[in-house]
Amino acid sequence: MDDHDFGALTAVRLNAYSRADQNEILGDGADPFGVSETGLTWLPKEEHFGVRSAAGRLVAHAGLLRLPTAIGGSATEVIGVGGVAVAPDLRGRGLARTVLTAALDHARTLGPRHALLFCRPPLVALYDRLGWRELTGDVHVEQPDGPVVMPLRTMWTPLGTGPEAAPWPEGEVRLLSFPM
Repeated sequence: MDDHDFGALTAVRLNAYSRADQNEILGDGADPFGVSETGLTWLPKEEHFGVRSAAGRLVAHAGLLRLPTAIGGSATEVIGVGGVAVAPDLRGRGLARTVLTAALDHARTLGPRHALLFCRPPLVALYDRLGWRELTGDVHVEQPDGPVVMPLRTMWTPLGTGPEAAPWPEGEVRLLSFPM
């Protein structure tokens, strides 16, 4: 199996994920996720999942973080998904689906009923194909100077399956922390 044969690869939980790991996937650019123009302060993820090529190269990543949230004024928690990355030379091979499936399978064991992520508009179609749904209302997130409206698109997915798949609750959404 060469470095580009991904037929049998699966995602695994990573013990750690560093800037060097991110650079291995996306290169050493100043703004690898294309979100620096938002000026937002972001939280690091606490749990990490990755896909390695047969040669050992880290080629995909997704991170998770449990976040306090208020929806319609009611306190709850969501699993924040972030740092989703696939090596540019390997996109279109199902690696985003592979790494997100592993991350969400783990997220289902953590208790919250929904996962949430933020993305640039060009990525909405990708997440839609992967079963995520777009929230259309404003989402407020904490920042050093107080809450702001998230300028990126907000996507969500239920963490239950079948009858356990909870719809997104009605009401204003406020992340009670920095975004992930």
